[in-house]
Amino acid sequence: MLGALEQDVAVGAVTAPDGGSDMLAAVRAITDNDLHPIVNQIDREGVYPDAVMRALGAAGAYSQHVGAEPRLDLATEAMAIVGEECLSTSFCMWCQNAMAWYLANTPNEALKSKMLRAVSTAALGAGTGLSNPMKTFFGIEKMRLKGVKADGGYVVSGTLPWVSNIGEDRYFGAIFGSDGGDGPPVMFCVDCSAPGVSLSQNASFTALEGTRTYAVKFKEHFVPDDMILADPAGEFVRDIRAGFILMQCGMAAGLIEGCLQIMRQTDKSHEHVNRFLPDRPDAIAEKLAALKEEVVMLCQTPYETSDDYFRAVLKARLAGSDLSLVAAQAAMLHAGARGYLYEAPAQRRLRESYFVAIVTPASKQLAKMLHDMDA
Repeated sequence: MLGALEQDVAVGAVTAPDGGSDMLAAVRAITDNDLHPIVNQIDREGVYPDAVMRALGAAGAYSQHVGAEPRLDLATEAMAIVGEECLSTSFCMWCQNAMAWYLANTPNEALKSKMLRAVSTAALGAGTGLSNPMKTFFGIEKMRLKGVKADGGYVVSGTLPWVSNIGEDRYFGAIFGSDGGDGPPVMFCVDCSAPGVSLSQNASFTALEGTRTYAVKFKEHFVPDDMILADPAGEFVRDIRAGFILMQCGMAAGLIEGCLQIMRQTDKSHEHVNRFLPDRPDAIAEKLAALKEEVVMLCQTPYETSDDYFRAVLKARLAGSDLSLVAAQAAMLHAGARGYLYEAPAQRRLRESYFVAIVTPASKQLAKMLHDMDA
């Protein structure tokens, strides 16, 4: 599959010489003109916004964080703009961004030069399968993928229950335990069309249906050395984990802003009664501004390794989850009965807000991680 893309996969990315303003303006235009009309199809019918995702890639939305000076703040802001309208699409952006982040940081220069530009421009769709290992590293689950060394690579078996933004013509990053699961973790790039890899859709979700989420089964899948992202993966994961988590704050910020828009719109006719609700838009907007300022600051040093820095990253991500839940409930209560209608944005934003709080690392995992660090 990659052969057809080799002319467009040189190392590098679409840059934003204007500081990102043109890119962000293009993302806003795509969101307003192309995404807005299909949001209900994404939510109700599980339609995947393929054209929108590719247009965002062409605009540079997935490439700001993969150059010599990574601008995670721009990647996060682009996700936030899209998230104001649709969390499913914002989440898919995060999946694409995450895989680009892995490729940008891998010591496997051949793999980077072959794939980075294609992923960072969305010429190649990509996702991430790190939910299980991220839980494994913090004592929540056991590693689901197990690999054994073979001539020229590894043989991997196991199942990942949910991997998003993928398909038969796509790739994603995953981790297996070496030595049959008992050895050091190894991170690799998965070709979804390769022998020994099968995809299935066995679940329907209350929201986020249009995200191309599959269960992925590995049955004696051979992973050649040229598809290895990091071996062993421990230090590599420490390098990428802050960026992995910080970019999720873009989903939260977008959802919260979308909820603020609902509240302010309903206040035009019902401020006289909405003003008695406990969570009002001005207070939520103030908290959102503080959160965004914190995230922008943390994005400046994504490779910082101190405990204090990583603790701040976790706290920012948890604050995004908590404020998403508060904002979505407030939007629903501000909208009242109109927000309870099947086609109403308020009820969709409420369903989406729970995803912000349960996607890995979930609120409870973040709380556990902070507790363990403090202990």
